[in-house]
Amino acid sequence: MHVNAKTITAVILFFILSGCSLTPGSHYQGVESVEQLADFDHELSKVNLQLIDSALLNQLNTVNKKPSLGGSVAVNTANYEYLLGVGDVLSITVWNHPELTLPTPVQRSTAFDGYRVQADGTITYAYAPNVVAAGRTVSAVRNELISRLNRVIEAPQIDLKVLAYKSQKAYVTGEVQKPGIYPITEIPLTLIDAINQAGGLTEQANWHSATFTRGNETEHINLDDFYSHGDISQNRLLQHGDIVHVARNNKQRVYVLGDVHQAGSVAIDRHGLNLAQALTNQGGLNERSADANGIFVLRKRDLETDGIIADVYQLHAKNVAAYVLAEQFQLQANDIIYVTSAPLTRWNRVISLLLPSLVSIDSTVTVN
Repeated sequence: MHVNAKTITAVILFFILSGCSLTPGSHYQGVESVEQLADFDHELSKVNLQLIDSALLNQLNTVNKKPSLGGSVAVNTANYEYLLGVGDVLSITVWNHPELTLPTPVQRSTAFDGYRVQADGTITYAYAPNVVAAGRTVSAVRNELISRLNRVIEAPQIDLKVLAYKSQKAYVTGEVQKPGIYPITEIPLTLIDAINQAGGLTEQANWHSATFTRGNETEHINLDDFYSHGDISQNRLLQHGDIVHVARNNKQRVYVLGDVHQAGSVAIDRHGLNLAQALTNQGGLNERSADANGIFVLRKRDLETDGIIADVYQLHAKNVAAYVLAEQFQLQANDIIYVTSAPLTRWNRVISLLLPSLVSIDSTVTVN
């Protein structure tokens, strides 16, 4: 079932408005200490509430800090050798023996007149029938041809090369300019090479969610770590049958709700999205009724820890310095930003009603 962002937003707004109208209480002025959490409803025990300040930003930056590139391992192509396969077309030339070389018609590709590796993995040449080629290198096949022809030609000099690579291929799918099938050749083909050959990523591509599939195993590749941070450990040497898939960016969104000029969703692009950008994108706070101390970011945890299912971050935005903090607070996919009104009745009850929406958004995005 497909559910779009507008539907998600409508559901969340229903929860918020219901909570505000049905629950009496006093105006919330902000949490200044952990001890005050004891006065909140039971629902608040499910969240970890923190103020957005320099200490929190330092903590989050430490957690999200990119690994040192000194530990990155590049793809090793030094010992790469192409192994021939069924369907490859070879050109074989014996120097000073033109009678053993196939002429190339002007009107046809040389691939039609080369020596194709047959279904049994062999090629047949003059004085050298049934030479095993599949699974062997070009040099190995050349050496065998030299050995075979040496019985009838003195010191044969043989040039062997691949005219057409038909046996092995990798697939690039999803949000690239030219999705398709790309051959594995004598030149090592890496994951980044394949994406570049496919024209690079589209505007709708999710730089954080490319997948690399080999057989029954799938690995997530963070392309942004490579392109923005030079993390060469994100690259892979492709083999026959490998699949590189670049997902769309429609799952990378945050939701801005509450007392803002325009509630809705905001896409996270490859450069990221901070709290200040998300609020500005939606027209900012409603100056007449919004509580600048009541800007909250709700973030569902991937793994529940000690009964905590979500983190709630609060920004006190009644001074200019707070906007500096907002610019440094990086948002994550499916974050909910909620701006309270002044006065708001029982903000904690609203937060508790928003918690199920975090799960709803997560499951809905997964279905899309």
